[in-house]
Amino acid sequence: MLEVNGIDVYYGSLQIIWNVSLRVESETVVLIGPNGHGKTTILKTIAGLLKPKKGSIKFNGVELTTLPTHKIVGMGITYIPQDIRLFPDMTVMENLLLGAYVADAWKNRRGRLKMVFEIFPRLNERKNQLARSLSGGERRMLAIGRGLMSNAKVLLIDEPSCGLAPMLVKDVFEKIKELKERMKLSMIVAEQNVRYLPEIADRVYLIESGRVVLEGPTDEVLNSERVKETYIGM
Repeated sequence: MLEVNGIDVYYGSLQIIWNVSLRVESETVVLIGPNGHGKTTILKTIAGLLKPKKGSIKFNGVELTTLPTHKIVGMGITYIPQDIRLFPDMTVMENLLLGAYVADAWKNRRGRLKMVFEIFPRLNERKNQLARSLSGGERRMLAIGRGLMSNAKVLLIDEPSCGLAPMLVKDVFEKIKELKERMKLSMIVAEQNVRYLPEIADRVYLIESGRVVLEGPTDEVLNSERVKETYIGM
């Protein structure tokens, strides 16, 4: 279980996150809310890229806030950023293998690679192409596939629909749903597009102004007056 308890997070002297708590078990949790209100900051803090000024983050009882990012990755928590950050002049295969740089992941790289290609067959078809030649949806799938190569137990996926055409968004969410069903991964997904959330989310947290303002089962949160008026336009 991943537990975030009462964290405050700052950029310099500017506080971005206020007393945020959340938990993730064997499930998919989605963070929704406006741009610039803290969803990405929460994911980066869990991944160790930012350190909270207050509060704790524990994974299976181990405190993460004192650990460097590579140790957190080694424990099975992988962050997939919104801007993807592939190596454009390396092939699809080379990008995937870089995801397995953790020692335990490298030992299992062949099995993981087989699994990634089963879930993302287009990556197998394009494994010898440069990453820069892929479409936006394929680059997103490669970023997720590279994250899976690290022996991930928890995936932190930031804005998977960002910048994609509607049909590509559908494809990406179908793949996230397949990960959820086939691999039983725990996932935290930060996302503004609420259309596909009922297919992937077990629970939803609404983040506004760096605070959790609503939390609960997906149907309950999406059917709340606050979400319907502000995010669904009803």
